[in-house]
Amino acid sequence: MNIWVALLRGVNVGGKNILPMKELSAELESVGLSSVKTYIQSGNIVFRESKKTKSALAAQIKKTIKNKFGFEVSVIVVSQKELAGAIKNSPFAKIPSEEANKVLHLFFMDEVPSNIRRDRLESLQQVGEEWKLKGSVFYLYTPNGFGKSKLATQVEKILGVPATARNWRTVCTLLELASADQ
Repeated sequence: MNIWVALLRGVNVGGKNILPMKELSAELESVGLSSVKTYIQSGNIVFRESKKTKSALAAQIKKTIKNKFGFEVSVIVVSQKELAGAIKNSPFAKIPSEEANKVLHLFFMDEVPSNIRRDRLESLQQVGEEWKLKGSVFYLYTPNGFGKSKLATQVEKILGVPATARNWRTVCTLLELASADQ
């Protein structure tokens, strides 16, 4: 059985797209996913499934949410191996974990962006901010805070592909959950 992580974008934020994780877990198990676990309310799901591709799984989760909860949400699915690689290959590995938990964010994308507008990315960088793109993961170091970063709000638009961000702590916890019952 393959272990997957689904990252939902824009759920349970500001009173919009309310998605109870316990109900979502049960619904996903009813459509054939197994060992479904969620982490915090922002739409992080770890599960097992052996036959479908990432894109088929994302479509199934999206459809299930639309049918059961009545709204559409972006879904990006990564394998356990891809998640582990994103952590292992972090260009910011020298940042101590305690600090990284607060200031390092990873944007996961469905595909590798092909038309990267570096000039736009650099023009939005604030003092001290750094970014690196490795494959379909965009790493953003925001020492002044993610919420204050102008670049953080524009990454998806500038890269031109769907993306969703998670902080370092969440990414590491998701890998722990995915690795827990191997």
